Amino acid sequence: MACSDAECDLETVPLIALNVTVRKKLGLYLNPRNTVAADWMAVAEEMDFTYLEIVNYKTTKNPTAVILDEWQARTKDATVGKLLSILMKLERNDVLEDLRHQIDEDVRRYREKAAEPPVQVPVVDSCVPLTSEKSGITLRDSPEGAPELFDAFICYCQSDFNFVYEMIRQLEQTDYRLKLCVFDRDVLPGSCVWTITSELIEKRCRRMVVVISDEYLDSDACDFQTKFALSLCPGKPLSYLPGAQKRRLIPVMYKSMTKPFPSILRYLTLCDYTRPCTQTWFWVRLAKALSLP
Repeated sequence: MACSDAECDLETVPLIALNVTVRKKLGLYLNPRNTVAADWMAVAEEMDFTYLEIVNYKTTKNPTAVILDEWQARTKDATVGKLLSILMKLERNDVLEDLRHQIDEDVRRYREKAAEPPVQVPVVDSCVPLTSEKSGITLRDSPEGAPELFDAFICYCQSDFNFVYEMIRQLEQTDYRLKLCVFDRDVLPGSCVWTITSELIEKRCRRMVVVISDEYLDSDACDFQTKFALSLCPGKPLSYLPGAQKRRLIPVMYKSMTKPFPSILRYLTLCDYTRPCTQTWFWVRLAKALSLP
């Protein structure tokens, strides 16, 4: 069956555009085993998961969330349009009717925040300027147009700034001599926030440190920054990514959380400051990860 222009257009929108709220509601519909309507297992089969994989996912608390994350990580076909096609094929019209407005809203917000699709580059290298299109956006940009480059972009929310300040002290003002991009300190006012953020993450910074907290989960800016960074390498297992892209995102947690850890980051090794027994090595490990070529 031919799709409408709007539905075909959704085939180009990655699944990462769907926010936590929509994913939770999908779980509420699909997690319960149902003898009448298709459940998460039927969706997993349509996504080409094997029988053994599906059996193992039965033991998880939220199998729908797991298969969405796994599908998103393993294939370029993990798009919003493909998910809607699967639900339509399985005749889950109740899900489509109830969630379509929220899905469309997530897609709209995703497109607004990333108006220009990210340019795929084989290697992220802070030593060689990759663009000269946007200059004069950071404090030390050269008047001649040479862009200022950084070792890492720091993704954080305002309530966590005291920890970011300590990160600056530990990584910039010690022998590590790393150069961090801290938005409130380094970015000049007057430019479009989303455009400049995309430019910095994609072309000015070799890596991104994500400061995870309960407040981070409620931040639209942090949500966009994290998903944009992940979208730079869509559909590739981490083991196949060259060089710096193997560790493009480094999640950091410095205080205990009451909310679930973000599922899109749970496959990345965490730098955890919450355990007193490992705090001694925390800054050494983080600095080493940011210093690697």
